Amino acid sequence: MIIKKGKKGDIIIYYVKKDYDDAKITSKKNTYLKPSDIHLILQDDADVYTEEGNLLLKFRKNVLSETKIDEFYENVIKFAKGKTSNRGNTSGAEKNNMNTGDNPKIMTNIFGYFDRWSPAQKHVFTKRGQKIPLEVRPCRFNVEHPELYEKTLPLIREIDTLYSKMIPEPYKKQKAKAVQTLFKVDNTAFTTITTNVNFQTTIHTDKGDDIEGFGNLVVIERGEYEGGETCFPQYGLGVNLRSKGILFMDVHHPHANLPIRKKTEDAVRLSVVCYLREKVWLRTKGKSKDFFNRHNRTVRNLRIKKK
Repeated sequence: MIIKKGKKGDIIIYYVKKDYDDAKITSKKNTYLKPSDIHLILQDDADVYTEEGNLLLKFRKNVLSETKIDEFYENVIKFAKGKTSNRGNTSGAEKNNMNTGDNPKIMTNIFGYFDRWSPAQKHVFTKRGQKIPLEVRPCRFNVEHPELYEKTLPLIREIDTLYSKMIPEPYKKQKAKAVQTLFKVDNTAFTTITTNVNFQTTIHTDKGDDIEGFGNLVVIERGEYEGGETCFPQYGLGVNLRSKGILFMDVHHPHANLPIRKKTEDAVRLSVVCYLREKVWLRTKGKSKDFFNRHNRTVRNLRIKKK
C-alpha cells in the first residue's frame, strides 16, 4: 500500500506500508503469486522505502551496456539452461513436503563461489578416504570453463560499479567483507552469481546472503514474453525489470515472480543475481593466497563421472 509518493528529479519516490502482517506472509511462503496479488507494477525509475524509512528497492532502466549484456549471455546461456531439482525454497517443493529428487526440474545455476559441497563431490571424498576440506568451493562453470567465465566478468563489474554508486553505504559494508577473502568474483563485492532461465519463483526470502548487503538483479531477454515481474507481495508491489535495467532489492523481504507467458517459442528471460554469500566470507576471510591455490586445486582435481 502506497502511503506517500513524491519525485526527486526524474526518480519517483514511494513510501509503502505492508498490506498484511508477517504471520500471513509467512503462511504464503513457497506458494506462487498471481497477478491479482499485486496492485502496482513499477515501469519507470523509482526508489521505494518502507514506512519505517528503510530502502526496499531501487529500480533503474537502460543503464547497462548492451555489448556487455550480449557477451555475458552468449557465454553463459548454455550453462544457465542446465536443469536442477535442488531449489526447494523457490520452486514450491518445500511447501509440498517433496524430496529433493522429486522437486520440479528448473533452469537455475550458480557460478563464482559457494558454501556447500555437492553430494557428488562429497561422495568422491568419501570414496577416496579423503578428509573433506573447508566447505567452500569454486563452482563448476568457472572451474570447467574459465575462458567463458572471464567473458562474463565485464557485465558483473559494471553491475558492481552501479551498486557502489546507487547504494553506497550497503555497498561499502559488503565490499569490506569481499576484500577480506580471495574467494570472490574478481574486483567486485560479490562471491556468487545465480542465473535463472524462465523460472517463476515462489514467495521466499534469500538464504545465506550478506545481511548488510542488497541483491543486484539484472534480466536479459531473448524473444518475446509477458510477465515475470519481480514482486514484494507483502507490499502489493512489483517491478517490470527488462534488459539493460537493474534492480537493487532487499532480498530479506519476501519476494517472488509473476508467471512468465511466452509470446514467441524462443522466449528467454535470463535473470542474473549478484550477491555475497556470508558463509563464503566467514569461512575464508584472511586465508592466504597459498591456501586459496591449494584449496582450488583440490576441487579441480576431483574427477566426478557424469551420468
